[in-house]
Amino acid sequence: MKTASSPVPSSTAEIRQRQEDDILRVSTALSESRAAAIVLLRHFNWNLSKLFDNWFDDEDQVRNLVGLYRTPIVLRFLSDHPITCGICLEICDNISNTTAWASCGHPFCRDCYGGYISKSINDEGPGCLFLRCPDPSCGAAVGEDMIGMLIIDNTIKLKYSRYLLRSYVEDSYRKRKIKWCPAPGCDYAVDFFDFIGNNCRTGFDVYCRCSFSFCWNCNEEAHRPVDCDTVAKWNMKNKDESENANWILVNTKSCPQCKRLIEKDHGCNHMRCAAPCRYEFCWHCLGEWTTKSFHSCNKYLPEAPAPEADENDIKRREMVKASLLKYTHYYNRWVANLRSRQKAVEAIRLVQAEYLDRLSLLYGQEKPLLRFITEAWQQIIRCRRVLQWSYAYGYYFPQHQWAKKQFFEYLQGEAEFSLERLHYCAEKELEKYLDGEGSSVQEFMDYRLKLAELTSVIGNYFKNLVRALEDGLTEVESNGTYWSCELCSFMNSLATTRCQMCHNFPMTIDLS
Repeated sequence: MKTASSPVPSSTAEIRQRQEDDILRVSTALSESRAAAIVLLRHFNWNLSKLFDNWFDDEDQVRNLVGLYRTPIVLRFLSDHPITCGICLEICDNISNTTAWASCGHPFCRDCYGGYISKSINDEGPGCLFLRCPDPSCGAAVGEDMIGMLIIDNTIKLKYSRYLLRSYVEDSYRKRKIKWCPAPGCDYAVDFFDFIGNNCRTGFDVYCRCSFSFCWNCNEEAHRPVDCDTVAKWNMKNKDESENANWILVNTKSCPQCKRLIEKDHGCNHMRCAAPCRYEFCWHCLGEWTTKSFHSCNKYLPEAPAPEADENDIKRREMVKASLLKYTHYYNRWVANLRSRQKAVEAIRLVQAEYLDRLSLLYGQEKPLLRFITEAWQQIIRCRRVLQWSYAYGYYFPQHQWAKKQFFEYLQGEAEFSLERLHYCAEKELEKYLDGEGSSVQEFMDYRLKLAELTSVIGNYFKNLVRALEDGLTEVESNGTYWSCELCSFMNSLATTRCQMCHNFPMTIDLS
C-alpha cells in the first residue's frame, strides 16, 4: 500500500531524550536553570527558534510574559522575622524550613504550597504545566524545581513528568509532523518529516513499530482508498441510532384508524393506540380487536393492501426497506473483511511463534528464508483493509455514474477473488507442509515460489486499485459509447484504443 513518506516511529525514551536535549540547549545558551528553560520552552510550544528570537530581542519582556522575574516583587524578610502564610494564614517561625516561594518572592508554608501544587497536577491535568504562584494577583511561574522540592509523592511527580513529555508531542509547534500512535497501550510517536499539511482528504497510511497502521490525517485506523470525510460519515452511521431508526420504521405499523406509527417491542398481539385514538387492533392482521370475541388470524390469506391503506405509508416502507437492504449489503461485507483481517493478525502471530520454527526444522531452511510466509500474511492484512473500506466506498458511490460504478464493482470483484486465492494459499495450502508428511523439499520450494509470486502480483493489483479509486476512476467515461474487450469483456470508451482493465490491472500468473 502507499504509505507516508519517511515516517519514523520513536519510542517514549527516544522522545524524552530529544526533549532533554532541547532543554539542555536552552539552559546552556541562555545561562538559565533547567526549570526556567522548561518554562520558556513550554510557553513557546517547544519552538527553540521562536524562543531565541524573542529572548534576544527583549529578554525582560519575555521574563515578564512567562513569569520568570529577574527580581522578586515582594521583599523577603530576614530569617529571624516571622511571616504569615498566604494560604493557611498561620505564622511561620522558622522561615528556611517552613516557607517556599517562586521568583516573585510571595512566601507560603511548604505544606500549603505542596498541597496547592499536588491539587493542580491531579485536577488540572496538562494545565499544571502552566502553574502560577498561589497569590491570585501574581503571575510568577512555578517550575519543575519547586515540584521536586515540595512534592514527596512520587506518583504525582511521575504524573507531572508524563504531562511534560506529552506536551512535547501534542502541544509542540511540530504537532503536524509528530503524533502519538493511537493504538491502545502503544508508547511510540511517529515523526512524519515530509508531511504536507492537513488539507489532504485521503490521508496517509502510517505504520508504527507496534504493527498498528493509522491515517495521519484523522488518526483513525488506516482506511485507504476512502477519504477521511467518508470514514467519519461511515463510522457515524454505524455508531449512531440512524439504522435503529430505520429498523423501527421497517418494523412499525400504522394504526388502522389514525395512521399513527406504532412499534411493538413486547407483549401480546392485542394493541391499543394511544390517546385520543385508543383504537384496539391485532398486530398481525391489523383487524379490529373486540373483548367480546376471541380474535384469531392464524389462517393464511393472500396478502392484499387494506382498502384504507395509505399509499404514502406503503411507499415510505418500500423506500426504507430498500435503504436498509443497501446498507446491510455493504455493512455485512465491510464487517466480514474486518473480521478476516483480525483473523489474519492472529494467524501471523501464530506463524511467527510456531510455524517458522517447525518449517525451518522440517525443510532445513533458515528463518530469514521463510520470510515469504510472514510477508504473505502482511500483504493479506493490508489487502483485507483495502477491501474492507472499498465497501464503504461503494456505499457512497454516486448512483448516476453507472459506468464508473460498473468498473468499480468489476475491480472490487477481481480484488476479492484474487485475495481469497492468496489467503487460501497462505493458510490452507501451508497446512500440508507443517506436518512434513509426503512433502519433499522441492515441493516446499515450489510452494515458496508460488506464494511469493501471488503476494507480489496481488500486492501490485491492490496498489493499482487504491490509486484508481483515489483518483475517482478517471479512466472511465461517464457517458458515451463503449467497446467490449475480447479478453476480459470490459466495456471501454471509444476514446481509448486499448483495454483499460487489461492495461492497468494485469494479472501475470494463473490464480487457479
